[in-house]
Amino acid sequence: MNDLNIRCEHKPSPAKLEVLGIDGWPLWKKEPSTFPWHYEKTETCYVQRGRFVVTPDGGEPLTFGRGDLISFPAGLSCVWEILEPVEKHYRFDETQ
Repeated sequence: MNDLNIRCEHKPSPAKLEVLGIDGWPLWKKEPSTFPWHYEKTETCYVQRGRFVVTPDGGEPLTFGRGDLISFPAGLSCVWEILEPVEKHYRFDETQ
């Protein structure tokens, strides 16, 4: 069975962000909205601004915001609710 837990590190060190190369990742922006999402690949993202709630199918809602480094596992289905306009850097892992 796959591990479908969302992992979050709040305010990782600038050194960690530099090693990960966050500034070189694409930037995703979205205004307040609600939509379903399914992750085909594991996504790692770093939230630059905004606030949102992600509710995994059959799970409890999790709130994220500025300064969070989040990993969404491949196979996860969820609903996003964007509360404040979001800007996040992201990358998809090539291996699962």
